[in-house]
Amino acid sequence: MDVATVLAAVLVVVGIVGIALPILPGLVLVVAGVGVWAVGRADFVAWTVLGIVVAIVLVGSVVKYLVPGRRLRDSGVPGRTIAAGAVLGVVGFFVIPVVGLFIGFVLGIYLAELARLGGHEAAWPSTRRALAAVGWSIVIEMATGLLAAAVWVGALLLT
Repeated sequence: MDVATVLAAVLVVVGIVGIALPILPGLVLVVAGVGVWAVGRADFVAWTVLGIVVAIVLVGSVVKYLVPGRRLRDSGVPGRTIAAGAVLGVVGFFVIPVVGLFIGFVLGIYLAELARLGGHEAAWPSTRRALAAVGWSIVIEMATGLLAAAVWVGALLLT
C-alpha cells in the first residue's frame, strides 16, 4: 500500500468518526481522503470514484437538511423555533465540547416552544420532534459517509 492510500484511509475513518462526534467535518474529510487517493493514483478509475463520492456527498448533504427540516415544519414547529435551536446549538458547541451542539439545539427548541406555547406539556412534544429530526440528520449523514466510503473501498478491492 502506498502513502496516499494510507493517508486516504485515515482521513476516511476520521471523517466517519467525525460524523458520529460532530467536532470534525465528517463528510468533508471523507471526500478529502478519497481526493488524496485519487490524486495519488491519477487515473480514470480514481477520478471516476472521486466524482461518484462527491456526488453521493452532495446529494446526502442536501437530503440531510431537507428531510429533518421538512418533518419539523410539517409537525408545526415554526421557523423561528428552529432558528432558536440553531443559535443555541452553535453556542452550546463552544460552551460544551462534543455534545454541546445537540444540547444547545434541544434547549433552544424547548425554550422557544415554551415561550410560544406557554407550558411544558405543549412544548415537550415539539422538543421530541426536534430530537427525532436531529436523529434523522445524523442517520442520513452517517449513511452518506458510509456509502461514500464503501464506493472507495470497493474501488480499492476491485482494482
